[in-house]
Amino acid sequence: MGQAWLFGLMASSPLVLGAVCGIRLRLPEWVLAGMLSFAAGALITAVAYELFEDSYEQGGLWRAGLGMLVGAAVFTALSAMLDRWAEADGADEEGSAKLDKDAATTERPPTAASAHGAAGLALLAAVTLDGVPENIALGVSLSEGSGGLALLAAIFASNLPEAFVGSASMREQGRSTRFIVGTWSIAAVLLMLAVVVGAGPLAAASAETISLPLAFAAGAVLASLADTLMPEAYEQGGPLVALSTTAGFVLSFMLATL
Repeated sequence: MGQAWLFGLMASSPLVLGAVCGIRLRLPEWVLAGMLSFAAGALITAVAYELFEDSYEQGGLWRAGLGMLVGAAVFTALSAMLDRWAEADGADEEGSAKLDKDAATTERPPTAASAHGAAGLALLAAVTLDGVPENIALGVSLSEGSGGLALLAAIFASNLPEAFVGSASMREQGRSTRFIVGTWSIAAVLLMLAVVVGAGPLAAASAETISLPLAFAAGAVLASLADTLMPEAYEQGGPLVALSTTAGFVLSFMLATL
């Protein structure tokens, strides 16, 4: 169980670190794009070789396929809802700014972190929604003795840039430091507990039961790649993000095959 707590801490700590860095640091757009696309490449490996494959082997094709579709559908619906919320907030802020005569002269162009609603609360939702079943899968892999090193690396590589961009967006939207660090810290605690639950209570669960959160996580991760990470990375970094995406995939694949 000590190993589960350690892996949980390693998997979730980038959320707090990324949130703090997102508040204090201002990185160029191409750096943020490279971080996000590298995370996307690592998560592609995790989906293919850690999540969906394990779900298929433990629960069969229909259970894995349906679970994946449900995960993708839930993430897509939640992301769309948060996008509408972000757009409504942005419209309210724009209307307030027009009432201020000085706004036209002092207004700064939107940063990469604040230009897209998905970069803030939606990224937090993505991390939580796909992270909980992902970390449960990590805990299960520890109980089975398979190590889960590739999945841990993919989770770590994705959590850091997602938290960085998400917290930077929240900062630009006027959220307080306490709110930003607090929300990402709560997400980190949830993910750490998910690893412990996977290595403890769910360790003795049937293969069919384990396959469901694995498939759900695979669908949510794949939807987050298509809906948030990869579009966000390409819009900020252009075609060069293809190289960092490939690098993330290759590194994660190497870890998966060790």
